[in-house]
Amino acid sequence: MGSCSGRCTLLALCTLQLVTALERQVFDFLGYQWAPILANFIHIIVVILGLFGTIQYRPRYIVVYAVWAAVWVTWNVFIICFYLEVGGLSKDSELLTFNLSRHRSWWEEHGPGCLHEEAATVGLGVMHGQSLVVDAGCGMAYSYMEALHSGLQILLALLGFVYGCYVVSVLTEEEDSFDFIGGFDPFPLYHVNEKPSSLLSKQAYLPA
Repeated sequence: MGSCSGRCTLLALCTLQLVTALERQVFDFLGYQWAPILANFIHIIVVILGLFGTIQYRPRYIVVYAVWAAVWVTWNVFIICFYLEVGGLSKDSELLTFNLSRHRSWWEEHGPGCLHEEAATVGLGVMHGQSLVVDAGCGMAYSYMEALHSGLQILLALLGFVYGCYVVSVLTEEEDSFDFIGGFDPFPLYHVNEKPSSLLSKQAYLPA
């Protein structure tokens, strides 16, 4: 039922989204980014739903996935604006941590080339097990690392949205054509035998 080109591509995109979302979830957990953690969790659930809908030929599940893909693009655009401080946003705010952590990102402490130097935490009210690290000598700022992650998510979500809409249209057309030829006719035998039975009744009343 349906060519594999669109479905196989969508399956590959969903699988790639699932892997990258799990990778991002791990780093957000390590960085105590609670708002992205919740968003990633919802994203993982919806991507799994999209995978199931693609495998089982369920257009409604794929529609849910496509709608979420648009929402996911919006969320990641916000994340990019947040870390690059666009539109009055500040990466130093505690918007993503719900005021539960002083961390800004796991990449702030463990980015490429960063020097691991613990800063003084007296009077900062840092939670147990959450040490602040001076951002020194990093090959790339953590804000750019977060923006690159979000950019990758936007690219995958846009491709998933396009292929999701395509697969839904193909499956819907195939269902309509199958219904048109009588595939969902609940009484096919009745329509087939209706005319012969009427002819037999007419023959029974014919004079000898």
